[in-house]
Amino acid sequence: MIKRVLIVGGGVAGTMVANRLAKSMPKEVYDGKLEIMLLTDSVQHIYQPGFLFIAFNEGFLEQFQKDQRELLHPKINLIIDRAKIIDVKKGRVVTEKHSFNYDFLVIATGSYPDMNSVPGLAEAGHTFYTPEGAVKLRDAMLNFKGGTLLLTIDVPHKCPVAPLEFIFMADDFYRQLGIREKVKLKYTYPIGRVHSMEAIASWAVREFEKRGIEYEVYFNLEKVDPAKKLAYTMDGSEHPFDLLVSVPAHRGAQVVKDSGLGDEDGFIPTDRYTLKMEGQDNVYVVGDATNLPVSKAGSTAHYEADVVVKNIICELKGIPPSHRYDGKAFCFVETGLKEATYITFNYKQPPQLVPSSEMLHWFKISYNEIYWLAARGIL
Repeated sequence: MIKRVLIVGGGVAGTMVANRLAKSMPKEVYDGKLEIMLLTDSVQHIYQPGFLFIAFNEGFLEQFQKDQRELLHPKINLIIDRAKIIDVKKGRVVTEKHSFNYDFLVIATGSYPDMNSVPGLAEAGHTFYTPEGAVKLRDAMLNFKGGTLLLTIDVPHKCPVAPLEFIFMADDFYRQLGIREKVKLKYTYPIGRVHSMEAIASWAVREFEKRGIEYEVYFNLEKVDPAKKLAYTMDGSEHPFDLLVSVPAHRGAQVVKDSGLGDEDGFIPTDRYTLKMEGQDNVYVVGDATNLPVSKAGSTAHYEADVVVKNIICELKGIPPSHRYDGKAFCFVETGLKEATYITFNYKQPPQLVPSSEMLHWFKISYNEIYWLAARGIL
């Protein structure tokens, strides 16, 4: 009897799960006993960390995208369609064109930056979290001759260290252009420190003070006036800007909300160790789609994908799944245009930083290319 594993979402998590599963069970796949189906609404696969490099004119969009079909194992059934309803009670996913049943479901629908979360933000602000936004921001930064660059941040968002990378790279960028003294860089954060992780916050403050970067905590954006170039916070204060860059709150996919599977932000309640959707024995959730207390980052998706694939293989073979996700994440952190550091942590171990170096920067640049091997399930 044929078993079908249906994966919804063609980002890093979904693509890795599909490829690793196909490579791990070649006999079953080629004998037609296992069907692996990847459902995505885009023919292009985009490496999203590349957006930050685009914003600083250090890369172009075509470097960070490939045809989805080219990345997949030849026996994976790729369906280009939009999922409308995930019906876990009936064991099916309804799309705009079809309906697909499954034996095992992997939800890898990701998250998106909601620039409409604050009135006026979409009209006045820039972001580096979308391909279009990164290109628009690049042009704005290249044409910026001085004034206040205000960075506002809401939570949750993908890659928690990305806002720090942006502000450090901006500092280096305008020094390189010879106009840093004309640019006021202001970093903000919505809680009582400049990052949710205490060790990173302490390190960042030292870097801010060394580089002359202003910062403000308890900064919760309420609305933006595009005409007056003013950002208003919930405490009633006004903050002028000449260039507004925003990391808006991220939301879960619309299909998750429409299917009634997620919380108020569209993230799916997920067991932090097994990565199964709570209350569903044959549904796994990976990447940004989960509500887990871990970073929404590519490395998180990578480590989660390993666990999910191993457990699905166990279940297909009739063995109780025993593999557990420990909350592991690993993130390179650009500290300028030519240096970087990295952090690693899990559920039990807090993040640890190493000294910045040019070598680590080149490791990160190298991973921009190595990523395609990881997506194919080779690494």
